Amino acid sequence: MAAFALTDCRLEINSVVMSAFTNSVTLPMEYEALEDTAFGDSARSRVAGLSDSTLTAQFNQDFAASATDVTLYTAHATKAPVVVKVRPTTAAISATNPEYVGSYLPNQHNPFGNKVGELAGTQISWPLSDFDGIARNLT
Repeated sequence: MAAFALTDCRLEINSVVMSAFTNSVTLPMEYEALEDTAFGDSARSRVAGLSDSTLTAQFNQDFAASATDVTLYTAHATKAPVVVKVRPTTAAISATNPEYVGSYLPNQHNPFGNKVGELAGTQISWPLSDFDGIARNLT
């Protein structure tokens, strides 16, 4: 696959497509590296532990219905995990446009945080909240 500029990413939070408001998204997938080195080993040894992820996204703030604030506030107010889906582009899911899906706990919401004259924006940093981790869908 050729390199490309990320200009058309699709971000969906709790069935609301947020792409028109989003300008940055990070979806790391990691797991704990548990050391199991024992006496007699000549190098450190590790095994995979629990998987984890923290979704981070930056948004242009908008207080209109079905826009940034109401979507993030509603997710936060539920105090329950929400489904988040991310794709490289807004095109249909395919082998070259996979969709990553996970449940995240919207444990914080910050509707304000800018200085005078700055573009109004907000960001989230939500931890994974699903024992199955993140799924990668190709269809």
